[in-house]
Amino acid sequence: MERFQDGDSRALDALFDRHASGVHAFLARMVQDPTLADDLLQTTFLSVVRSADRYQRGLKVVPWLLTIAGNAARDTLRRKRLQVEVMSDDEDGALPDAGVEPALSDPGQRRRIEQAFAQLPAQQRECVVLHKLEGLSFEQIAQMLDISETAARIRAHRGYERLRELLGEDVS
Repeated sequence: MERFQDGDSRALDALFDRHASGVHAFLARMVQDPTLADDLLQTTFLSVVRSADRYQRGLKVVPWLLTIAGNAARDTLRRKRLQVEVMSDDEDGALPDAGVEPALSDPGQRRRIEQAFAQLPAQQRECVVLHKLEGLSFEQIAQMLDISETAARIRAHRGYERLRELLGEDVS
């Protein structure tokens, strides 16, 4: 990222090549729609270009990228929720249900997990994904979401508890 800030345009390609798949996986888990995640990945990297001057040298790039991606996902989910509310006034206003495709060989188990994640409130789902699947610390999550570390821990804990209830398993 620092090379890109210094004007090396090839550095953006390297950044994309290195991190696009991880950012896409994060987005797909957040929005539960792989096609929408494709669009959000492009939005994320456009935002990286536009906000390159705001990147603080020396900081880890992945949390910064995930912060941008998370903001894009939250904005999209907010708009989608508003669209659903407006469409629910129509009789045939249902949106298709698309799910994330985790790397599980058992399709039934994969569906159970997708359904459980879909039932989590967005804030809890985000903290669980960032902590458990992306491996970020609660301190990093708190910085990304502009919340306290305690709030990040509580959101993740509540998400884990809800997943336990829904799946009947130990998920933390």
